[in-house]
Parts: sequence; C-alpha cells; structure tokens
Amino acid sequence: MALSATRGVTAGTDFLRQRAGSMVYQTGTLFIIALEGFRKTWNIRQWWGEYVEQCAFLAKVTALPVMLIALPLGGTISLQVGQIVRQIGAQSGTGATVVQALVTQVAPVAAALLISGAGGSAMTSDMGSRRIRDELDAMEVLGINSVHRLVTPRLWAASTVGVLLCSLIILAGVIGGYYFNVIQEGVTPGSYFDGATSLLQLSDLVSTLFKAWIFGFIAASVACWKGMNCDYGPSGVGRAVNQAAVIAAMLVFAANYVISTLAYALFPPRI
Repeated sequence: MALSATRGVTAGTDFLRQRAGSMVYQTGTLFIIALEGFRKTWNIRQWWGEYVEQCAFLAKVTALPVMLIALPLGGTISLQVGQIVRQIGAQSGTGATVVQALVTQVAPVAAALLISGAGGSAMTSDMGSRRIRDELDAMEVLGINSVHRLVTPRLWAASTVGVLLCSLIILAGVIGGYYFNVIQEGVTPGSYFDGATSLLQLSDLVSTLFKAWIFGFIAASVACWKGMNCDYGPSGVGRAVNQAAVIAAMLVFAANYVISTLAYALFPPRI
C-alpha cells in the first residue's frame, strides 16, 4: 500500500513537472514568434500588400459588432451611475463617468476582445490550415521565412485596427450614454457633454491608444502562435481557435491591469 502511494506521488510529481515544462516551452514559443515577427517590421515592401488585406478584413468583421456592443454598454454605465448620482443631486456628472470609463478602460479592451474573437479566430484557422497542408514547411524549403511573410503583417494590422476601433467604441458608447442620461433621465445636453470633458486628460487618450496597440499585438501574436503550432487535422485547428481566443482574453486583461496601474501612477487622474 505504501508502495502504491509512493508511485502515485511520483506520478503526480512527474505530471506537474511535464505540465510546467510544457507551459514554459509554449510561452517561449509565443514570445519567439511575436519578437521574430516584430523584428522584420522595417521590410515594409515584403508585407505591405498582406497588411492592407488584413486591415480591411479585420475592419469588416469587427466594426459593426463593436458598435453594437458599445451602444448598450455606454447606456448601461450611464443608467447605473445615473441611479446613484441622482440620489446626491449630481446627475450632470454621469457624462464624465461614462466617457472616462469608455476612454480609459472599455474602448481598448472591447476592441482587443473583438479582434481576438472575430479576427483572431480567422487568423488561427488560416495559419492552422496552412500548417496541416504543409504550406509553412514549403515556404521554409523555398527560403521564405513564414513568420516574416505571414505574422508581421497580421501583427501590425491587428494593432492598427485596434487603435482605429477605439474611436468607434467611444462614439457609440457616448451615444448610448446620451440616450439614457439625457432622453430618459432628463439631464440637459450641455451638462452631459460638459461633464464628459471635465475629467479627461491628454494622458488618458495616449494611454488608451497605447493599450489598444498593445492589445491588438497580443491578440494577433496568440492567434498566429496557436495556428502555427496546432495539431494536425481539422480537430486540431478547431481546438487551436478556441484556445487562442481564451488565452488572448486572459493576456489582454492581465496587460490592461499592468498598464492601467502604471498609467495611474505616472499620471494621476484629475479630480
């Protein structure tokens, strides 16, 4: 019995060691692909055409969904905050709360989640299809670096579209907040928009655009990494798509916490 228990502990330790080693290896592979794709950024002629196609594709699949998400999201924030501030007679401060939340937190995170969910799944399936058809190996045989040719334009396309989507999210969220705060609750439009600009600083916009760029880069890196290292067969591609969406969301939230903490420490919010 003692021998069986010892064997069970040994097997469990070996399993944990293998899992830890696999996680370290997979993390290293992700960083290698991301850094290698970023390293050949200067060679724009090689990836410009693919970059334009990826930008158009990502904008097409994310523009409408992100607006449909931001409209009710801004309205929900306005409705919840309005119920609270109404009790202290500060309804005009709802606009400041809505816009501050949209600009600093909601816009970059929502853009990244849409890119990883809609565009990133397509990137992963595309890369996975190339892998199971041995196209990536064929490119290497021909002397073409598959990371430079395929990953680099997708990294920059996701980052660019992520930055551009922030404006749509903020606009849609402000419209949703305007409807609930002004039309439903009776706050004057002048008070709403005056409060919307009272707390914002230039550092908030810079931080938001930086986060959107980083989050797009993370989403594309994870999508390409999972696609290029998926298991063979359609089931392997399907699992890679699901894993890429989950991992990208986790990394985006972690990065958002780190960047937001640094931003608030370096540029304290206006009171």
